[in-house]
This record gives sequence, structure tokens and C-alpha cells, in this order.
Amino acid sequence: MKAVHFGAGNIGRGFVGLILHDAGYELVFADVNAELIDALAAATSYEVHAVGEDSSTQTVTGFRALNSGTDEDAVVAEIATAQIVTTAVGPTILKFVAPVIARGLEARDPSLPPLTVMACENAINATDALKAEIVGRLTEGESSPALGRALFANTAVDRIVPNQAPGQGLDVTVEDFFEWAIEAGPFGDTPPVIPAAHFVADLAPYIERKLFTVNTGHATVAYHGWVEGATTLADALAVPEVFTEVKAVLEETKALLVAKHEFEPAVQEAYLEKNLVRFANPSLTDTPERVGRQPLRKLSRHERFIGPAAELAERGLPYAALLRAVRAALRFDAPSDPQSAELAELLSSKSPEEFATEVCGIGPEHPLFADLVATIRSVDAFR
Repeated sequence: MKAVHFGAGNIGRGFVGLILHDAGYELVFADVNAELIDALAAATSYEVHAVGEDSSTQTVTGFRALNSGTDEDAVVAEIATAQIVTTAVGPTILKFVAPVIARGLEARDPSLPPLTVMACENAINATDALKAEIVGRLTEGESSPALGRALFANTAVDRIVPNQAPGQGLDVTVEDFFEWAIEAGPFGDTPPVIPAAHFVADLAPYIERKLFTVNTGHATVAYHGWVEGATTLADALAVPEVFTEVKAVLEETKALLVAKHEFEPAVQEAYLEKNLVRFANPSLTDTPERVGRQPLRKLSRHERFIGPAAELAERGLPYAALLRAVRAALRFDAPSDPQSAELAELLSSKSPEEFATEVCGIGPEHPLFADLVATIRSVDAFR
């Protein structure tokens, strides 16, 4: 069995690649980072160090690496004969890998079983977005016979992979907890062989539970921690004011998840508490600066703050803590992150009403609008 994975970074090597390796697949990493690909191509193994209550070390072998920017034909040939294609490149990069996958499908022998395509990104229905990009690159679009040579399944992935220590090379440090949920519907009675993943009939609740608990909580720690001057996320969560804000945010998203998806309150509370422990893991030396990067994306309409706050407002449920997290995000000004400079420019050039509408996707007709505008306006007091 062979799996082609786009994105040979820490998540690709330490999460998706590791799981596919453990499932028995020969791994082919595809990436445009020439230095990283060259290092992988020259290596015979790398180690994944899981840290936490159940620490362990696993060795990954049996992989190859290709530069998808300079050797696209070779990547296309691998896709044409693979069983699985996965991505961990970031939602905004999917449009750049789609043409390569489209070419691979067009080159695929129609007699082969359908190729499983899954985008493992921190976004809702990322595989649907990838499929749309692929369709747009196929010669005959939706009518292309190549489209029938693939099965597309949305996934929800969850593993904290922090910044890596200098000099660590290809080895990756990750947390010991992980979850990979895959929608079962596209596969019928023959899901792909991935023992560490679990297949679910309805993926939406799992995607939103992860996004609005893990991602929302993680970003809340980062932005409030940034305001407090914390060095790591664990240090940030040790600040009583930060912990209080994070817990308040997760209680609000818990209320949404229970109301919308009918999760048992006790089950969601346990998941909430588990994630507070994860964020405080001292072995994960992640920083507010890294986790807080790309604030404009994180403040967009269907992302981790505005998404749940909007739905809570529509239901008449509290969302004040989420807006306090938004205010903290608006104060993020890390020199290493280009989006934080863009954020500052937008805040100075647009009115709060324009920012709410154009950046956050919330218009005057929405019940969140007035409070969101007031939150944006309040940031002037800190600038």
C-alpha cells in the first residue's frame, strides 16, 4: 500500500505520516521546501517523540520524498498508483496542490480502485474545498471521468505539534494525545485501512467540537498570553486571568456544542477539561507568537472565534468571553507574522463597522454586529 502526503512539515511527519506509516503504507512525502525534501530523501528514518502522561518514541521508516515544485511529474506518477492522498499544508495552500492531484487522477488507470483523498487541515470540510479546486483543474470539470477515480472524505484531525527545538532535524516532538475522525459515508463497506483513525457516520459534530474547543481554546491561550507577555502557552495558562478567560470561552463553546449537536453536557465538560490539561503540558514549549500567527484568518467568519460567537448570538446564548478573546487577538502584533502588520493596517484604515463586515464577515443585520463593533472600537484604547 502507498500513501502520498502533501506537507512534510512537523504535522505531516509527526501526525498524519506517522499514522499512515503505522497502518502499513509506504509513505511518499511531497513538499516545495527543497531543504526539507532533500533531508528526507537522504534519511532512512526519523523519530516522533510523544510527550505527556503517556510519553513514547516511535521510529518512522519506509518513506520517500519528492519536491512537488520541481519534480511534479514524479509526484503525479506516484498519485496515479497510490491508495491514499492526504494533505497537511494549511487551508489556503490547497489550491496549489489541487492541480497536481488532478493530473494524478487523469493519469490513473481506471481499472484501479478509487484513490482516497483526504485533506487533514484545521478547517471545516477541507476535503470538500480541495475537491472543488481539483474539479476546477480537470480538463472536463465535473464531467471528467477522472473524477470517478477518487473518493473524497472530510476529516477532523487533532494533535498539538509545537515549535521544535533547534537542531532537532527531522525528528518531531508532539503531544501524546491525538484523534483522527473520518467520515464513513464515501467508503460504503470498504473504508481504507487506518487502524488509528475512527470512521463516523456524521463528521460535522466532531469537526466543530474540535475546532470550537481545541482550536478556539488554543488560540485564546495564545492571544491572552500574548497580552500578558507569557513566553509559552503553559506559562500563559498558569496566569490566573488567562486561565479564567480560557475556561470562560470554552464554557461558551460547550453551550453551543451541546445545543447544536446534542453532546451530553458531562461528556463535553470532560473533553473541555482534557484540553485544559493539554494546553498546560509543560513539555510542549509552544509560544503565543507561533500559535497566534495569521490573526486575520482566525478572525474570519467561520473560524474559531467569530464562528461560534455568531451562532451563540443567533441562539440568544452568551458570547462575551469569545469577544474578549477577539479583542486580545486584535492586539496581536508579532513582528515575525506578516498578518499581524496587515491587521494593524486594517484597524487603522477601516472603521469598526467596516472591519466587522469585511474582515469578520458580520454585517449590520446580524445579532452579533453591535457587540462586535464595540469590541473592535475598544481596541483603540490599547493602541
